[in-house]
Amino acid sequence: MQNAGITALDLNWRYLAFDVPAAELDTALAGAAAMRFIGVNLTVPHKLHALEMMDKLDRSASEWGAVNTVLFEGLDGAGRWRPLRDFVGDEYPESVRRHGFNTDADAITESIRESLGISPAGASIVILGAGGAGRVAALKLAAEEATELHLVNRTISKAESLAKEINERYPGPRVTVGYPDTRVDLLVNATSLGLRPDDPVPVDDSVFPLERCRGVYDMIYRPAETALLRKAREAGCLTANGLGMLLYQGAKALEIWSGKPAPLDEMKYALESHIYGAGT
Repeated sequence: MQNAGITALDLNWRYLAFDVPAAELDTALAGAAAMRFIGVNLTVPHKLHALEMMDKLDRSASEWGAVNTVLFEGLDGAGRWRPLRDFVGDEYPESVRRHGFNTDADAITESIRESLGISPAGASIVILGAGGAGRVAALKLAAEEATELHLVNRTISKAESLAKEINERYPGPRVTVGYPDTRVDLLVNATSLGLRPDDPVPVDDSVFPLERCRGVYDMIYRPAETALLRKAREAGCLTANGLGMLLYQGAKALEIWSGKPAPLDEMKYALESHIYGAGT
């Protein structure tokens, strides 16, 4: 996806993957800065740890409490911080800093709107999972004025802690822990259940039948239809997986690094072809 976008923008760059142990993240970021990387993406388990390793946080990172995109910036001779992409020829920055962003949160709601036609504003929503992805999703949906948020998590205390955070930061939505006994507009799966073929469906159907949901959004995108989405489709729900979220967070990251609009069509085609096979 990223290399397709880079090619479409005619940039002399390459996007590569590196396996970095959590204990060595700071060292890896320092090495990337020393080698004058334009930027990096971070995934689990680095997003939370990276917060304290940034020299500057964009509002998106500080608001959602996680960093998934880093832009390396250099200090020029005039004392200005500029993206490293702007240093050309013999110009060399006096020092380099790490500028942290979060592109996940906006991607979640953008994907839900596009794929399901459901707006968070005024919606009643069940969120499965209160960990990193679930927390960001819950906070973002609260910020976009969801009416009700129902937090479901295996460890109840974690859901209660998230509910408290939402109430303190966004007092508008009614936040509860556990399944509601009413119909909802949307159910979001932010757990990892569904990645493996033998995973159980992450919803307790005896307590909360999927027929109560207008739409179901699963952040998992491989397989294309998880057991949850199949069961939701059979129950008559609108369904969508997390491929759109992956696309939009990646496109925004490329825009941060390049300073140019992302070529969404090319990136989407590359993403679908790689994950689901040619001809998708």
